[in-house]
Amino acid sequence: MIDEATFRRVSDDALESLKQSLIAAEDDGPGFEFEDNNGVMNIVFENGSSKFVITPNTPIRQIWISAQATSYKLEWNDAAGAFTLPKTGEALKPLTERLLREHLGDSTITLP
Repeated sequence: MIDEATFRRVSDDALESLKQSLIAAEDDGPGFEFEDNNGVMNIVFENGSSKFVITPNTPIRQIWISAQATSYKLEWNDAAGAFTLPKTGEALKPLTERLLREHLGDSTITLP
């Protein structure tokens, strides 16, 4: 497990990159709005059916995504230099992109 200072630095970087990608994708009008509330990121869908919540969990050094009635717990992967989902190896941004595509039924959504 990485130390807390390292976790804060790498999670802040990863979440800021994801935030910028979500803002850019939101402008393309794919059916969601992005909100950042004191480090808790919310993706709210226009149809009001649900939302995704993305948040760092500092005590256990993970980034959590709550989406589609599932909790995805990403851990720091030194080899990849990224937070990844242990089960699939997906990094934070590609996983978020896949979840958005699945939820909205739109394979054209991309997170730059």
